[in-house]
Amino acid sequence: MSHAFWGPSFSDAELSALLVQRAELIKAEGCLIQLLADENELVHAAAHAIADGLIVGWFQGRMEWGPRALGNRSILGDPRRPDMKDILNRKIKRRESFRPFAPSILREAVADWFGRDEDVPFMLQVLPIRPERRSQIPAVTHVDGTGRLQTVDRASNPRYYALIQAFCRLIGVPMVLNTSFNENEPVVCRPEQALDCFLRTKMDMLVLGNHLVRRQ
Repeated sequence: MSHAFWGPSFSDAELSALLVQRAELIKAEGCLIQLLADENELVHAAAHAIADGLIVGWFQGRMEWGPRALGNRSILGDPRRPDMKDILNRKIKRRESFRPFAPSILREAVADWFGRDEDVPFMLQVLPIRPERRSQIPAVTHVDGTGRLQTVDRASNPRYYALIQAFCRLIGVPMVLNTSFNENEPVVCRPEQALDCFLRTKMDMLVLGNHLVRRQ
């Protein structure tokens, strides 16, 4: 089993129809909608937002099956920020302060950042982060110097891989903070659930397929 993306997916037409239907509500919340059909533009816009410290809801393709968000129904942040866990809990998650968030890392970069070079595509293992790297990614480093990572390769999730690669090109860190797309509820499955979660929390950006919904 090379990936866990066995859940439902939604067409561009369905996503566009939802945004048209909810356009007035989205506008009332001070948000703008932008369609970016070019994938490079899309991932670079999202990567820049993450690098600027914004919280990005990422809704793409088929939902992942299993206990972890793996980059299709995820909330993403900058792993370099020591305050990112507090920002996420304040804006969205409201979790206990000791509970860590996870890094999604490009597969080829694992050996440079972790003490063991392993495939962990389903975020089910905890590996030691190299001591010299821990201060660079405090938002995803546990108190014991480990991280519950997800390795991401181009073949299994090309768009998520492209996003992390774009982020790495910006700031030199080949990973993003990844947590499940929800607010103390089941992980969102359908686009209307993702939009509802975005609008009722203080998430900064929603990437819904090829659409960006930004708070101003």
